[in-house]
Amino acid sequence: MINGAHIIHYSADAEADRVFLREVLGVEGVDAGQGWLILPLPASEIAVHPTDGAPNQELYLMCDDVVAEAAALAAKGVETTPISDQGWGLLTSLALPGGGAIGLYQPRHQRAHG
Repeated sequence: MINGAHIIHYSADAEADRVFLREVLGVEGVDAGQGWLILPLPASEIAVHPTDGAPNQELYLMCDDVVAEAAALAAKGVETTPISDQGWGLLTSLALPGGGAIGLYQPRHQRAHG
């Protein structure tokens, strides 16, 4: 039985991104040994979308109020993109210190977990 998912984010500055997740987003984790920090995520979902290009993956965090969450993150110095209405939800993305980005959205669709 599958009982979880493990996501790997590759970064040009992994330690800075770990600090960001831990200290800015408040995600507490465990040390899996030799400094490899494993961080828990809230309930997760997976959606499979068609593509004409190469297969890839995207990571989005979800929240109840993206406007309020983006404002709280901005107060902590986090850069976000302008919030856009995608129909299925309100979407922004967070700049990570290591050069990547994580999506953040307020879904309008039914969630898979409660």
